[in-house]
Amino acid sequence: MLFVPVFEDDDRLEDVPELDAATSGDIGRARDSGEFRGKLYEYFIARVTTGAYQAARVALVGAGRRSDADPERLRRIAAACGYTARLRSISSAALLVRNGCDPIKTAEFGADGMSYAEFDSGTYKTGDREAGRFPDRVVIVAPGADEAALNDAVFRGRTIGECANRARGLANEPANVLTPREFASRVAAMSVPVGLSVEILDEDRIRELGMGLLLGVSQGSAEPARLVVIRHDPPDAPETPVLGLIGKGVTFDTGGVSIKPADGMERMKDDMAGGAAVAAALRALAILKAPRRVIGIIPMVENAVGGRATRPGDVLTSASGTTVEVINTDAEGRLILADALWYAQELGATHLVDVATLTGACMVALGRSASGLFGSPDSWAETVRAAGHRGGDRLWTLPLHEEYRDMLRSEIADIINSAGRWAGASTAAMFLREFVKGRPWAHLDIAGTAWAEDRRAYQSKGATGVAVRTLTELGLTPTL
Repeated sequence: MLFVPVFEDDDRLEDVPELDAATSGDIGRARDSGEFRGKLYEYFIARVTTGAYQAARVALVGAGRRSDADPERLRRIAAACGYTARLRSISSAALLVRNGCDPIKTAEFGADGMSYAEFDSGTYKTGDREAGRFPDRVVIVAPGADEAALNDAVFRGRTIGECANRARGLANEPANVLTPREFASRVAAMSVPVGLSVEILDEDRIRELGMGLLLGVSQGSAEPARLVVIRHDPPDAPETPVLGLIGKGVTFDTGGVSIKPADGMERMKDDMAGGAAVAAALRALAILKAPRRVIGIIPMVENAVGGRATRPGDVLTSASGTTVEVINTDAEGRLILADALWYAQELGATHLVDVATLTGACMVALGRSASGLFGSPDSWAETVRAAGHRGGDRLWTLPLHEEYRDMLRSEIADIINSAGRWAGASTAAMFLREFVKGRPWAHLDIAGTAWAEDRRAYQSKGATGVAVRTLTELGLTPTL
């Protein structure tokens, strides 16, 4: 099946005039009658009746307005084609890059999007599986494009899509399987074969480093904490800058003593999606031979209710020496990230990005269509936002006013971990900024975007792999 994106605004397919004849006029009739108008994710499938094409069928897929064809839109269109091919058990699929689009970048987004549809979330099903299978062969067709550049673009897109699927696979795992120790083991297994170095710190080493916030979150669980350090250190890379990527790795979040409502708690297995994104992005950067040094830090814990669990009102001491009064034990992600941010700087990271399913407040503000972006200075936040745009992750900048720091004052310690409902996403980000020593820093709150509640044309229900593309693009950016 040949997939041909068609734009909504009077796209007459002049660059592929033979299509109509190859389908005995079916395509022209569908366009002229209004049966197919190019509306986003609309389909029209016609059988090829001549020998002009290798494809047995042509699928027109609506691409919406041409002016909206940004990286996110192009990748989603390709993913929709991939899901259609999968549901129809197409053995061989081709995606056409249309004239008027940058052939190299569009080929990359096409390979990424088609790969996205390969992910299978039903790994624990023992009965009948969902109908359909992913094609054995996928081809990106870009007439007139430089072949070497095209192959490089397809390789890059395929790599990013495959790594995003690895992040989705980790976030999809049930918490009784993906404990902190198992999470650490799987990160090592996906990192070492591509040339990354991995160090796994156990609870004794974490204690030696004085990471009281990380240990305070984990102490209510029978599962011990882990902290994983991943390094991409090319031999010819400059000493600086060093990009530090920090990902929240809470393998299950009950909320602790400040326990969450039962309704929907089963989804808290994805509270390690930020950590999965960091691991997947490091793998992509290694495969794509990113020219700079990158350090990934993933603190891994289970936030459970138990006799040893941290209580509201307890005071914990961070590795940096800052004391924190715990107001809400369900505000645990910022605690483990604080110690991880400190450690990333101790290891030499000069530019920092943390990624976390951090606050419901961010989801209230932005819904499920955008991740929250906080950062300082503004130029660094813009660098991260631009990387997200290039990769197809939608980021929206939210404020870090000094008044939010005032809301974190404690009567007994240096700072409290939760300031309540108002401006909850901003006060959480401001808490994290307390542990950054003046370095460029950005925080991505992916609470609303890490999990898709509904199936879409371009996405199955479940883990999304959000932020993998942003972090990969950032690591490949020529200058930080």
